[in-house]
Amino acid sequence: MSSGQPLAERVLDQIPRVDNAVSVGEDLDFQRRWWRFEKAAWFLLALVLVADALGAFGRGWLARGERHTADGTLRLRYERIERTGTPSNLIVEFGPSALHNRKVHLFSSDTIVKELGAQRIIPQPTLSEIGPGGITYTFPATGSPATASIALQPSRPGIHSIQLQVPGAEPVRATIVVLP
Repeated sequence: MSSGQPLAERVLDQIPRVDNAVSVGEDLDFQRRWWRFEKAAWFLLALVLVADALGAFGRGWLARGERHTADGTLRLRYERIERTGTPSNLIVEFGPSALHNRKVHLFSSDTIVKELGAQRIIPQPTLSEIGPGGITYTFPATGSPATASIALQPSRPGIHSIQLQVPGAEPVRATIVVLP
């Protein structure tokens, strides 16, 4: 049969009609399963939105973290959850026992510079010494509590462990998750 010729026989529908419309029937079991799926999908979407608003994906209450030494030498405020390419600040507060001759020394693991992309440190350190596993900064300290801020901008996602320490005191360790 060529494509230009009309059909010789008419094809009849085997589907019953109601009010001259096709009757498709219904499957209530399938519909109930679909409705349960829709409710679960809406619940999951609402859960993701609430988690995002609280900071589970960065920049919020759940994302903020704080660590400190038992003796109060060092206190760290940071974001536990960060985003790739998004700037953030790591705030380091030094207790009175960290001050020596109006100076503060801070050891920073190389993860902060290499993996988390340290951009700048405020105040500017008077001395930076590269050593095994990190950098030791020397800051002028005029009073207590002295603070330093390290501006970060991670360039790739991952889970990064950092360590900050005043030489001779216990270290502060933290984990930062960088999301894409």
